[in-house]
Amino acid sequence: MAEYIGSLEETKEYAPRFKIFYFVIVVAFLLFGSRLWYLQIIQGEELRRFSEKNRIKQSKISAPRGLILDRSGKVLIENLPGFEATLSPQYIDDLNSMAQKVGSILSIEPERIANKVTRSRKQNGPFALIRLKENLSREEVFRLKRIRLDTPGLEIRESIVRHYPLQESAAQLLGYVGEISKRQLPLWNKKFEGRLLFEQGDIVGKTGLEEALEGDIRGIDGTSFIQVDAHGRETISQASNTNIYGEQFKEQEPIHGNNAVLTIDRDLQEAAFNAFKTQNRIGALLAMKTNGEVLAWVSAPSYNPNDFATGISPQALSKIVTDPFKPLRNKVIQDHASPGSIFKPFVALAALQEKVITPTTIVHAPGVYYFGRRPYHDSIRGGHGYVTVYDALERSSNVFFFKMGIQLGVDRMFNYIFPMGIGQKTGIELPREVSGLMPNSEWKKREKGEEWQPGENLSTAIGQGFVNVTPIQMAIAYNSIATEGKVYRPFVIRKVIDQDGKVLKEHFPQLLRDVTQTQTTGIKIDPSTFKVVKEGLRRVANGDRGTAKWWKIPGIQMAGKTGTAQVMGFSADQIYVKCDSRPMHMRHHGWFVAYAPAENPEITVAVLTEHSCHGNTGSAPIVRDVIQSYFQKYHPEMIEEGIKKAAQQRKAPVKAPTPDVPDAQSED
Repeated sequence: MAEYIGSLEETKEYAPRFKIFYFVIVVAFLLFGSRLWYLQIIQGEELRRFSEKNRIKQSKISAPRGLILDRSGKVLIENLPGFEATLSPQYIDDLNSMAQKVGSILSIEPERIANKVTRSRKQNGPFALIRLKENLSREEVFRLKRIRLDTPGLEIRESIVRHYPLQESAAQLLGYVGEISKRQLPLWNKKFEGRLLFEQGDIVGKTGLEEALEGDIRGIDGTSFIQVDAHGRETISQASNTNIYGEQFKEQEPIHGNNAVLTIDRDLQEAAFNAFKTQNRIGALLAMKTNGEVLAWVSAPSYNPNDFATGISPQALSKIVTDPFKPLRNKVIQDHASPGSIFKPFVALAALQEKVITPTTIVHAPGVYYFGRRPYHDSIRGGHGYVTVYDALERSSNVFFFKMGIQLGVDRMFNYIFPMGIGQKTGIELPREVSGLMPNSEWKKREKGEEWQPGENLSTAIGQGFVNVTPIQMAIAYNSIATEGKVYRPFVIRKVIDQDGKVLKEHFPQLLRDVTQTQTTGIKIDPSTFKVVKEGLRRVANGDRGTAKWWKIPGIQMAGKTGTAQVMGFSADQIYVKCDSRPMHMRHHGWFVAYAPAENPEITVAVLTEHSCHGNTGSAPIVRDVIQSYFQKYHPEMIEEGIKKAAQQRKAPVKAPTPDVPDAQSED
């Protein structure tokens, strides 16, 4: 009994504590109940929507980019179906294990995959999709699907692969596509504000026309929805993606981008590239109609843009980047060089128009010309004797033009030559064009802080010294001679059309200026002056002593000028050393710029071959091949007639002539 009473007393002692415990339980139930009521009643609708969103994963369907076609509708850039492997970093549990499994299938080093995921997490966050490899093979797709269920975050998606049928030909002109960079993203969203919205992971044009046409050929991405599990993997369920709040999960089909039609002629483009490849030359080519339409564009060495479109390997990229001749640079508009003797026709125009000489003026052109105590050498040891302007152009006399440079002075040369497009950007649609340089005394005072020296007129007059030009500038300048004063803006984009063929944008030839009219520099050039220079250029390719006489085309007369641009100076005892015997980096560049036919020009071609020593052996055969290809396609009857006439004159079977190889000792 005493024990019972003791236990009862002990129970009474803990009774207040039980009350506190009961109170805590009641309060906890009230809190949980209130929270459940709040979540179910107050926020139930919102949370249900959130649950639906977690159940449904939104995917972007990339829109196909527009095709790029040549002037007759032949495909230059197209789209092909394919598959790509992607990773969603937020679902990856074991990065190293995943990298090992996926890397062995895709032939990618596991460390590279792990580093790519880690870097993307830091730069773009855990939700940004990572492209591992595009254009997967069937074997790779099959093997990835086998491990997909055990590899959270891995996806195999249908993709659109950009394809470049011309491969290395026209790579710098057409450009390539790649994933938008973090630095590029805000810049492009600002540039296309109100028109396009770019997101991390988007494929955009990186260079060339792919970049320049981004706003026109980019489509509008679509949207799709799939049901996923907690790991983000697609699941099969009878639940509909749109039966609840259907407006949130409404799929949208992608809209194909517009197509672009270029002025490029695919056949001529391939002929131009093959001519460079056959001659094994480094350099650039631009072929254009006399109204400014670009027909062919070559920059060599080149690269295959398909490698970039499908994800180039680090080894392949390193090989391209470290190439000393810079395949990624667009030499037509980005690399400038001294023009050498191809500059002389413009000095001749100035000298004739300023009455320094007339067409019949005879000038003594010895092998060496002394200005003060310094000797200035001609292209050949003995010089050219007594010559007119026709002879000086045909044979490429340096001394003749030294004398013209002294009498004209740099400022008068500038006033005539700058309006013809030398030393300024042409306005071509592609990005990153450089301006080159046509100097004058004001420029040297401003940039160098020095006065112009009279001796510098001599080097300027033969296209050396400070003068720097791009191949596209020389094509425009020679085209202005061919058209007797008309300077056209070059263009390569003819029109933009939608998928139904409706023209959205259209570009036409644009005359920038006519130098037979008074220019801002205060000069104008008479048509008769152009005719004199044109005759000199005709003799270069057709005269008995012309520097390009070996490269004739049956039935077609070219007119143009060869040129050799020194890459470095040489002493008097070294100046006549055979160029081919020098190390590659010391060899001169070769130029040839020509138009045809000489009387009624249709096409102008400018070619620069780096370290080829001479324009007549390095560049002239390439120009000949391109112009011949043009006339074989558009005027075959002219060549056929020329072959027949040549055969009749020789009284031999009809056969296209094979030109002899010129003497490489010739300066140009």
